[in-house]
Amino acid sequence: MAEAKQDRRDRGRGGGPPEFPELLQRAEALVPVLRERAGKAEELRRLPDETIEDLHRSGLFRILQPRRVGGSELPFRSIVELGSVISRGDGSTGWVLANLAAHHWLLGMWPKQAQDEIWGESPDNLIGSALIFPRGRATPAPGGYRLTGRWPFSSGVDAASWSLIGAIVHDQEAGTNEPRIFVLPASDFTIIDTWHVIGLAGTGSKDVAVDDVFVPEYRSVAVREITGGPNPGSGVNSSVLYQLPAISLFAFCIAGVSLGIAQGAIEYFTQTTKTRTSYYTGRNLADFVTLQIHLGEAGAVVDAARSVMLGDCDEATRIVEEGNVPSLEQRARYRRDGAYAATLCTKAVDVLFQATGGGAIYARNPLQRAFRDVHAANAHYVLNWDINGAMYGRVALGLSPDATI
Repeated sequence: MAEAKQDRRDRGRGGGPPEFPELLQRAEALVPVLRERAGKAEELRRLPDETIEDLHRSGLFRILQPRRVGGSELPFRSIVELGSVISRGDGSTGWVLANLAAHHWLLGMWPKQAQDEIWGESPDNLIGSALIFPRGRATPAPGGYRLTGRWPFSSGVDAASWSLIGAIVHDQEAGTNEPRIFVLPASDFTIIDTWHVIGLAGTGSKDVAVDDVFVPEYRSVAVREITGGPNPGSGVNSSVLYQLPAISLFAFCIAGVSLGIAQGAIEYFTQTTKTRTSYYTGRNLADFVTLQIHLGEAGAVVDAARSVMLGDCDEATRIVEEGNVPSLEQRARYRRDGAYAATLCTKAVDVLFQATGGGAIYARNPLQRAFRDVHAANAHYVLNWDINGAMYGRVALGLSPDATI
């Protein structure tokens, strides 16, 4: 591996990569900072540079990166736990963190040559993504593929040195169409600023375009190769983390953001309701039974969502630890559960937004941002309940899923 650039991360207490307890402390310390910066992120329509630097220095970007290159290589559930903490401070920051941290995890499943090229240059290299496969077209070429397309929703791309880009490979000779993911340096794609939105506005999820670029074979994997079990990266990253079914479990990476947004909304509602009085009666709002019920409902559904997410993460990890791969039915359930958990979190925010009354619509009230952000998160393909509920239903009824999971 080429000599790496200086590590931008604060080391752990023992001098090595930070472990989960220390990363949790660092994440908690960032929550009030990110709350203060949330408005700035929306104005910039991307994360402020100081936020990107904080995420580097804390080590949070590298929680799922292999230890062989200096990453923390935490259990998969940690991306839900730590991503939700950051999202309590700001949903846009949590969204970018969840995506870019997950891409270190995915790269661990790539051929060693690709890993060494990217992490050898710098283990802090950030990797964006554009994974709406039908928006790209690739054709086989000697030694690799030629790739063309334009993709929306590339979250955090301004800070990324590389990007994972999905496309359908059309092989006319073989008569096949196969979804593959390609990893490209920033010099091979163009960023197009289309990000003028009302939710998760600080994520900078702009379009990217690629015009007939050659991608070598070692920088590509077929989607079917990362659905669980050994993969092209297993020779150097043999741990359970890198043999998990990436396509079905990715939903939990970003569902953790919805969880954190809802948890942050509950915190704010609880804190402010204790001291608020009714405009009309002068009574303390904390005495209103209806508000007590609404708060109880929001807390219950969020706790249920968290339990479902972490339970599935632990189950998948346990199955792979035992030398097996989650079945098609289990993988379909993970997609179902990720989407349903996000839907529950959205419901919790909706309950509190309505319970707050007219005060919730003021720009100074964090609940309006939580409302916008959690609905934007729920619009993602892997969190959309209709899509993923139907996918589970098809598999449960003995039909094939509509996509590779």
